[in-house]
Amino acid sequence: MFRAFLVCLLAFSGAATAQDRRPSHCIAIADAAPGIEYLHKASWNAPLPDAYTVRISYIAHASFLIQTAGGLNAVTDFTGFIGTADMIPDVVTMNHAHDTHWTAFPDPAIPHALPGWGAFGEGIDHHLDLGEMLVRNVSTDIRSQFAGIETNGNSIFVFEVAGLCIGHLGHLHHIPNDAQFAALGRLDVVMAAVDGGSTMPLPDMIKVLQRLKSSVVIPMHWFSGYSLGAFLSGIEGTFAIERPGESSFEVSLRTLPDRPTVVVLEPRYLIELE
Repeated sequence: MFRAFLVCLLAFSGAATAQDRRPSHCIAIADAAPGIEYLHKASWNAPLPDAYTVRISYIAHASFLIQTAGGLNAVTDFTGFIGTADMIPDVVTMNHAHDTHWTAFPDPAIPHALPGWGAFGEGIDHHLDLGEMLVRNVSTDIRSQFAGIETNGNSIFVFEVAGLCIGHLGHLHHIPNDAQFAALGRLDVVMAAVDGGSTMPLPDMIKVLQRLKSSVVIPMHWFSGYSLGAFLSGIEGTFAIERPGESSFEVSLRTLPDRPTVVVLEPRYLIELE
C-alpha cells in the first residue's frame, strides 16, 4: 500500500513540475502561427501581459535580457555589467571568443552562471531546468587565440519558455553541421551576430538564418550602421524588416509573424525608470 501511495505521489509531483513550463516545439518542427501585431512599446521593467509572453531587451553588443511572466531574468553573453539597474539575474550565459562576451568574475549572488566552453576542445553541456524556463546549449567551434580551431569553444544557448524556443548564436564562426542544426531544432526567435568579420561573413550568416527559418531574427554584434545596413540589404529579399526604434519587445506563440522578420532593437543598458 505504501509503495502504491509513493508511486502516485511521485507521478503527481512530476506532472506538477511539467506544468510549470509550457511545452515548446524546438525539436518537433511546428507550422508558423498566424502573424499579428507583435511589437510593443514597453520598458524592460514593465509587467508582462500574460503567462505566455516573453520580453527580450537588447542591452549591448551580444547581451540580451530575457524575462518571463513568472519573474525569471536571463542574460546572454554576460560581461558583468548590464547597467545601473538593481538586478541580479537568475541565470547568465557566456562565451569566451572575446572578453566582451564573458566575465571571469560573475557576481556570486547570481544563482546560475553558465560558461559556453569547457576544457580546451571538449566543450560543455548544459541542461538547466528552472521550471518556467529550460536553458540548454549546442556547442560549435571557434577560431582559437593560439591559431587554428578550438573545437566546441562556442555555445549556442537555447531558452525554452512559454512554448517558445529562443536561440542566441553566440560568437558563431562557421555554418553549423546537420547534427548541430538538428540539436537546435526549431528556433522561433534567434539573436545573430551580423558584424560580417569577427564572427563569420554575412553571406554565411544569412545562409544559417535562411536554414533556421526562425519567425524573428534580432541582429546583434553590429559595430556600426554600415555593418547592420549591409546585413539588412542582404536579407531583405526573403525576410521582412521592422525597425521599431525600441530596445525591448514582447513576443508569444500567438503573436509570431507569419513571415520571417528581422526586428532591429536599439541597444540600451538597463536603468531604473520612474
